Amino acid sequence: MMKIVFYGTNAAAFEKGLSEQLDMPHRITVISDAADAPGEAEALASADVVVGVHYTGTGVQNARLFQLPAAGYDKVDLDALPGGCAVCNAFGHENAIAEYVMAALLSRHVPLADADARLRQGDWHYWAGGKDGLRTEMGQQSIGIVGHGHIGQAVKQRALAFGMKVHVANRSPVESPWVTVHQLEGLAEMAGNVDVLINTLPLTDSTEGLIGAEVLAAMRDGAVVMNVGRGPVIDEDALFVALKVGRLNAILDTWYVYPSKDDPNPRPSRHPFHELPNVTLTPHMSGWTTGTIARRTATVADNVNRLARGEDLINVIRKPRP
Repeated sequence: MMKIVFYGTNAAAFEKGLSEQLDMPHRITVISDAADAPGEAEALASADVVVGVHYTGTGVQNARLFQLPAAGYDKVDLDALPGGCAVCNAFGHENAIAEYVMAALLSRHVPLADADARLRQGDWHYWAGGKDGLRTEMGQQSIGIVGHGHIGQAVKQRALAFGMKVHVANRSPVESPWVTVHQLEGLAEMAGNVDVLINTLPLTDSTEGLIGAEVLAAMRDGAVVMNVGRGPVIDEDALFVALKVGRLNAILDTWYVYPSKDDPNPRPSRHPFHELPNVTLTPHMSGWTTGTIARRTATVADNVNRLARGEDLINVIRKPRP
């Protein structure tokens, strides 16, 4: 009997449909983020598999697999988990995020909502032949993608399909036709040559603050900075200062402050980004779709089945230690 615990509210979103994809007898338990309700601590301690997005303390004792139903693992203290516990993550969000990116950028060139509102009032501002309603095209723009992982590659493919000039900055070599490749050490140079700079990187010790004042200062007047990776990859203070003066624009989906039990609806930063007219704010929604959940649930099921069969796991972050 495989004991599987979904640890917390976020993880619980991936529980539906898992049972039908498992090959072995199993028991699934869903527990709270605090694991403090009756029986929850015991369930966590005895679990063979824990599915969760955070772990900072004690409680996991027997698990052979800590499976993240997400890509980022910066909220998981790997050293706090038992040595014999493998840690794996899941992707499947790249298509959803790439669609978000394209929609956000297209909205800057195709003002459907404004055109609709105007025409309902008899205003033909954007009509073909009018002298004042000419629009720009996204295909005339260039984009610099920071990171060439799952998200970066999905954004690249769609940007190329729209005719954009694509630049990529990545730590490891990138072999991709039709793309100008830069090293991360040359990020400022790339930033100065694109209309849109988008971060897709996760948060690690080496990426925190990677996009700072120097990189932002190198960007062209009127350029757009986007973040769909992790918030702190772009320096919080430097970003606010750069946007407050009005020289740049931003589309921000990942942040520096997130909801908690004590503060379920916080401002997403200690700075008042919400007061800036040149910023579009969204609540870390870019990858949250039915498709993402289905693909990640399938990944969780695949790894649990592999564990039961004694096969190699996929998306391994940390192998079990003897």
